[in-house]
Amino acid sequence: MSPSPHPELDLTISRVIKAPRAALWKAWTERASFEQWWVPAPARCKVVEMDLRPGGALVTHLSEDGGDFVPHLSGCYLALDEGERIVFTNALVAGWRPAAQPFMTAIITLREHPQGTLYTAQVMHKDGADRAQHEKLGFHDGWGGVTAQLARLVER
Repeated sequence: MSPSPHPELDLTISRVIKAPRAALWKAWTERASFEQWWVPAPARCKVVEMDLRPGGALVTHLSEDGGDFVPHLSGCYLALDEGERIVFTNALVAGWRPAAQPFMTAIITLREHPQGTLYTAQVMHKDGADRAQHEKLGFHDGWGGVTAQLARLVER
């Protein structure tokens, strides 16, 4: 069960993707698929670690303009409910260790929909200042853009 979005602390992207839940699950859980959509194009993503279990690491690097890959996300999976939900955070790193600079926890839900899958990314923050900062950094363009990339990948 996922908490209801808190309007002062959370940012949410939701859209119907015309593909089965299994296709979205695969795009979230297979390195090669994940690397195709996780960062806004034309930047590229490299999965450094994807340990798909509670307490396992999710580490990605980013390359902009064809340059060197640099750290992007270092997080920890909190829950994986096959085909339905993925919860991860950058407040922890692998093995449940506290992270140096916690910022958010994301809950990804996949629900059956007559046209495919209702995809929702709920991103929770510890306070209104972090939420506002994430919004100012371009949450809707960034997460919205990668959601569109995800849709293009799985709707083929």
